[in-house]
Amino acid sequence: MAETFFQKLQRVRPADIGHLFKFLAALPCSLICRHKRRNLWLICDNENEARDNGYHLYRYIRRFHPETDAVYAINRRSPDAARVNGLGETVHYGSLKHWIYYLSARYNISSQKGGKPNAAVCYVLEVHNILKNTRIFLQHGIIKDDMPWLYYQDTKMRLFVCSTQREWRFVSDTYGYPEGWVQKLGICRLDALHDFQVKPKQVLLMPTWRSWIAAPTSASKEIENVTDFTATAYYRGWSRFLQSERLAQILEDNDLQLVFYPHRDMQGFLSFFQTGSDRITVASWPEYDVQTLLKESAYLITDYSSIAMDFSYMKKRLMYYQFDYADFRKGQYPEGYFSYEQDGFGPVCYDTETALNELETAAEEGFANPQLYRARQDAFFDLYDTHNCERNYQAIAAI
Repeated sequence: MAETFFQKLQRVRPADIGHLFKFLAALPCSLICRHKRRNLWLICDNENEARDNGYHLYRYIRRFHPETDAVYAINRRSPDAARVNGLGETVHYGSLKHWIYYLSARYNISSQKGGKPNAAVCYVLEVHNILKNTRIFLQHGIIKDDMPWLYYQDTKMRLFVCSTQREWRFVSDTYGYPEGWVQKLGICRLDALHDFQVKPKQVLLMPTWRSWIAAPTSASKEIENVTDFTATAYYRGWSRFLQSERLAQILEDNDLQLVFYPHRDMQGFLSFFQTGSDRITVASWPEYDVQTLLKESAYLITDYSSIAMDFSYMKKRLMYYQFDYADFRKGQYPEGYFSYEQDGFGPVCYDTETALNELETAAEEGFANPQLYRARQDAFFDLYDTHNCERNYQAIAAI
C-alpha cells in the first residue's frame, strides 16, 4: 500500500527532530574523521540486532580481512551487542558518534533500508540529494514481491544485492536502478545455512508482519479496524490455528513440538496469543534466534514471509497458510514475479482445516520433501555455495 506524504508524516517522532540537531553537530567532526579514516566501512542490521546479513558480513570481514576499517552499529543496550563486541569496533546506534561515522564513511552498509542513525532525517537528506554517500543494501531477504518503497527514486542506494537470477531480473527491470547497481551476489547469511542439523520432531510456525497493524496510520482503516488487536484477521487466523483441538491431536499423535515465532514487528502482541497444547512454545526475541530455528526445524509453516526462501535454500519441506491474502496484497506488498501457486516451495492453504490436513500428511511422511517442490527449489536457487560474504565484500570494495 503506497503511502501518501501525510501518512509518512504520521510516522515522524519528536526524537527525529533531535536527530536533525545531531546531524548538524556531526558535520564538522565528520570532516576530520573522513580525513583520518578514508576507508571506513560502517555496517549494521536492525538497531537492536546482530543476526542478519550485516552481522554475517562484519564477522567475515573481521576474520578474513582484518585490515579493513570496519565498524558495526548497534544499540549497546541490546542483548545482541555481546555478539559483536568481541569482533571489533562498534558504535552506539543513533549516537552523535554514529552520525559522525555515517557522514564520513566510505561505505554505509546495511540489511535494512532504515539502517542509519535516523531513518527520517537521512531519508530527506539522501533521497533529495542533500547528502551524497555510498550506501549498500545487503537486503533483509530474497525479494519476491513488488516493493515500491525500495525503488531507486526512494532509496538512491548504490548497490542492491540479489540472490537468484529471477530476483535479479525482476529488481533490475522494475525498481529503476542504474545498470550494474543491482548485482546477484547472494545475501550473506546464506553462507551459514550449509551446516544445519535438524530436530526431526520440531515444526516452526513463523508468520510475517502486517504493516497496517504493526505501524498503523490513517490508511490502516482501509484494511480493517486495528484499534482492537484481537479483532484483526491476523490475530483471529493464527489463534484459530494455535488453539485448534485437531492441531493439539496431530502434535500428540506424532510426538511433535511446535514453535510459534512471529516477525519481530509483531512480537509486541505475543501476550495476546493462547495455545491449545503444551507442545506449543510461544517464542520471543531475543531468547530465540531466527536462523537457529530455521536450521534446526524439520518443517515450516509460514504465510508470506521471505524466511521461506532461507528454509527452502536448505531444501526442506514447508507450507504457506494464507487466510488473508487479499488484505495482504492490498495493505502491504503487491504481487511481484513469484506466484505461490505456480512457483511456491510447498502447498498453499487458505483455511485452517486444509492447513491441518497438510501438516498431518507431512508429519506422517516424516517431513520428506515432495519431488515437485524439491525440483522448484533446485531450479530457483541457481547460486548455491558458501561464498556469499566473499562476493559481497569484493563487490563493495570495487565501488
